[in-house]
Amino acid sequence: MKIIDYVLLTLVIIGAINWGLIGFIQFDLVRVLFGDMSIFSRIIYCIVGIGGLYAISYYGRIRNALTER
Repeated sequence: MKIIDYVLLTLVIIGAINWGLIGFIQFDLVRVLFGDMSIFSRIIYCIVGIGGLYAISYYGRIRNALTER
């Protein structure tokens, strides 16, 4: 389970960096690397989105870790 956590956290970070690039300098790294809404770019966006949804579970884990102390 720890490997999944690290992989998905990395994807969420990549997604956040991509959104930062879009916001600050209007540069979409995923689009540049994989094409404008090609099947590959859509897959990347979906995987990053799923990673973000999974990362919501980190709140529960943090809360559980704090209550165990």
